[in-house]
Amino acid sequence: MGDYLCKLDAKGRLVLPARLKSALPESPNNELYLRKGLENCLILRTHLEAKKEYSRLANLDDTDEDVRNFKRAYFRREIIVEMDSAGRILIPKNLLAYAKLEDAVSVVGIGNHIEIWNTELLDAKEEEILVDYPKLNKALLGKNG
Repeated sequence: MGDYLCKLDAKGRLVLPARLKSALPESPNNELYLRKGLENCLILRTHLEAKKEYSRLANLDDTDEDVRNFKRAYFRREIIVEMDSAGRILIPKNLLAYAKLEDAVSVVGIGNHIEIWNTELLDAKEEEILVDYPKLNKALLGKNG
């Protein structure tokens, strides 16, 4: 968890914050899964988390055209990235463009994954969220929620 302001280098590499990096479990070849989020952000997750979701997708009926279309779109949105010995991941240009990432980015720990945001877009999203936050807090975490 937490919100960290980080910098991208000229090649599009991001150094993961030490606290988040230390919380990541071991994964084969230091592989992480990077995907386009539903909002204009990127989602970074571990091998284990990606495989859990892949297992759910494997149980869908491939004879259904909606399932095939969803899987096609789903898997096109994700790539495997390798974290180097310095704790950096290289974000491909198409993903940088999708999330509008340039120099400074916000890296947010969200339980079982990490979100990577353009800081201005995240701040705008936060303003939207704060309007309904008390109501959402009560509905999702309140005594009767």
